[in-house]
Amino acid sequence: MSLKNILPGKLGFGTAPLGNMFRAIPDAEALATVEAAWDQGVRYFDTAPFYGAGLSEERLGEVLSTKPRDEYVLSTKVGRVILDELEEGARDLGEKGGLFEHGNPNKMLHVWTAEATERSVEDSLKRLGTDRLDIVWVHDIAQDFHGDQWLAKFEEARTGAFRVLSRLRDEGVIKAWGLGVNKTEPIELTLALDEPQPDGFLLAGRYTLLDHDHALQRLLPMAQEQGVDMVVGGPYSSGILAGGTHFEYQQAPAHIIERVTELKALAGKHGVSIKAAALQFSLAHPVTAAAVPGATKPGRIAEDVAALNETVPAAFWQELRAAGLVSPAAPLPNNA
Repeated sequence: MSLKNILPGKLGFGTAPLGNMFRAIPDAEALATVEAAWDQGVRYFDTAPFYGAGLSEERLGEVLSTKPRDEYVLSTKVGRVILDELEEGARDLGEKGGLFEHGNPNKMLHVWTAEATERSVEDSLKRLGTDRLDIVWVHDIAQDFHGDQWLAKFEEARTGAFRVLSRLRDEGVIKAWGLGVNKTEPIELTLALDEPQPDGFLLAGRYTLLDHDHALQRLLPMAQEQGVDMVVGGPYSSGILAGGTHFEYQQAPAHIIERVTELKALAGKHGVSIKAAALQFSLAHPVTAAAVPGATKPGRIAEDVAALNETVPAAFWQELRAAGLVSPAAPLPNNA
């Protein structure tokens, strides 16, 4: 089923930060942020067991379990099974080092087999306090976590998670499934398979104002040709396009800061907020069904809604293109 027929709007809420990403967030603040999203009309929520070893799902579930289940769309991910035993020493998260060092201390298994997928779905339902999931993403079968071993992990998922989720979709247990990754190659590989196809994908950080050239070369044309939709994760590039200092989950390097400075100067010239430019750019591609920025403060949700609704003049997009700050192949809002 097309994601555009499932998702309730262009703006969702990505709950990775609720897993104590980068910092320890008080429970009250985390729960208030979810409530703020609901109050602002957000009805699509994305989470994952990986986010704080279950912490994000637990916090999201605490709020959503009090809401009418038919009024929101919920997605989570498979690939990590959270154990009762505690982790000893630092987690091995590839390039993502200490991303969730403030999350739950539980040990995580990184596994994409059929059995692990079934267990992951069951465990997520319990943590979320719900009886069903709408969308399930196969999480992080890519180079950033597994280096040269990523193809082996992909094959594990292809013969395990892909088939389980295809069956659950066919049985009507879930509405859709796909990949949730930070790299384009696993999705390209999946779209080329002669097997049951995903309904869409969640691509984090690869279709933003700062990083979109690679996705436009192969992946997005393939997706468009096959009628497969995209949810854009991280439209603010880990925060650097929203006033933060992180890019790709790390402190932003000098060349990225320089590029952001150029973008902000052009936005300022046209009276445009950089958040509006970033969010509306990510949503302008015809494959994009929604974007799911994250937040840990209630006030950030109102900023996202304002960014979605802000009027951005065509002259801004035209000058952005003329300045070489976006790819010539990137569709711009309002056909600018």
